[in-house]
Amino acid sequence: MKLMNKKTLAVVGIAGTLLAMSACSTTPTTETTAKPTGVGKAQAVQSVDLNRYAGKWYEIARLPMFFQRNCASDVTATYTLQPTGKVEVNNQCMGKDGKPMQSIGEATKNGDSSSKLKVTFLPQALRWLPVGKADYWVLDLDPNYTHALVGTPNQKYLWILSRTPTMDEDTYQTMVATAKSQGYDVSKLQKTVQNSR
Repeated sequence: MKLMNKKTLAVVGIAGTLLAMSACSTTPTTETTAKPTGVGKAQAVQSVDLNRYAGKWYEIARLPMFFQRNCASDVTATYTLQPTGKVEVNNQCMGKDGKPMQSIGEATKNGDSSSKLKVTFLPQALRWLPVGKADYWVLDLDPNYTHALVGTPNQKYLWILSRTPTMDEDTYQTMVATAKSQGYDVSKLQKTVQNSR
């Protein structure tokens, strides 16, 4: 697969950075500032084994962030645990122009919890800055680590993930119901086209 050139990567990185900065600097997504849009409030699972969580996930549906607006299909996220304990985040999709897109970031634990992470797509040299980091909470995770529900605690963004490009309808509806019970507006969920079936 041919990946984006450096100029295109820079544009995607800047877009992701602006989004993360606006999400975290001007509207902090913490438990105390979250404004529920539905029934309850976002609740992360108790813990996540990051070694088991690592690997490739296929996006099944999303409440998308701004930088995903140009993703047409085949959205994946690959997490690689680093020796430092940080996690490399490799997001890829097929763009509306038919060309592959990629953005690489980094996730770190938010405090002691492995189910609450901070993710940044800032350039490596700027990741020490106290801005540009977005909340990434694992809201639901099956015992076999084959399906995951991930969102931001302000209930604006949500992702339903699977280890395979498809998900059976019962599992999907269960995850949608969980998201709804935590206050996410599931009426705006967008299903993702996955061509690698």
